[in-house]
Amino acid sequence: MRLFSSLTALCAAALFSSQTLAAPLILATKSFTEQHILSAMTVQYLQKKGFQVQPQTNIATVISRNAMINKQVDMTWEYTGTSLIIFNHINERMSPEESYATVKRLDAKHGLVWLNPADMNNTYAFAMQRKRAEAEHINTMSELVAKIEQVRKTDPDNNWLLGLDLEFSGRSDGMKPLQAAYKMALDRPQIRQMDPGLVYNAVRDGFVDAGLIYTTDGRVKGFDLKVLEDDKGFFPSYAVTPVVRKDTLAANPGLEEALNTLSSQLSNDVITELNKKVDIDHQSPQQVAREFLHSKQLL
Repeated sequence: MRLFSSLTALCAAALFSSQTLAAPLILATKSFTEQHILSAMTVQYLQKKGFQVQPQTNIATVISRNAMINKQVDMTWEYTGTSLIIFNHINERMSPEESYATVKRLDAKHGLVWLNPADMNNTYAFAMQRKRAEAEHINTMSELVAKIEQVRKTDPDNNWLLGLDLEFSGRSDGMKPLQAAYKMALDRPQIRQMDPGLVYNAVRDGFVDAGLIYTTDGRVKGFDLKVLEDDKGFFPSYAVTPVVRKDTLAANPGLEEALNTLSSQLSNDVITELNKKVDIDHQSPQQVAREFLHSKQLL
């Protein structure tokens, strides 16, 4: 019995040793706060599970994609809308479930496996100061459009101002089709174009009445902004999802389960709070990731 126990211990040690001596898994993530947190979270958790991980941060979207296909990168956290629109050139309006199923099927042809999507959606939306939105009973985009029209008719010298980033203003799937979908009549002076990061400050400080934001940005919570519901479903779904090369999954038992465990912990509220801790409270992504994993008893 003692000999059997010793052999079992030796086998386990050899298995762990072979796993730790294997080439590290290359994780590519993009150059913004949310991705820095996801990178730190993934590295810390996978190392706890016995995997070696080498993070590559601040990697451009297209470069990361090509590196995955060319087997230079093993895994990443990608957004369904990015693959649907940027990689697969599909602009058809789809539900979150349809978007996920479509990119999972199409990217499988490249040897890429989409694991379980997180229950979060880092997409575009319009936001207002929360107190003002609640005082004026504006909860949806349709209600915002109705308010803009009311002001246009009753007080034309005090038209509402919308803050937009430069890219969205000119994109073929940006402001013009949004206006068509919501029947939103705007005069050019009503649109204030600015750097994406300045939109949040402009809304908070009242420089614009509403602005285009990303739904999981930490400044949404830090500045107490009200995200308006996209009640016509104009903006595509951007559910963050672990994407791994098929051969990497085959060579690393337990990796799929571990990444799906992380994905299951994420939601819009969770990631917005984590983003806030970095962007507003000035904590490091590594610290924020570590505290979160400890809170979920994953470290």
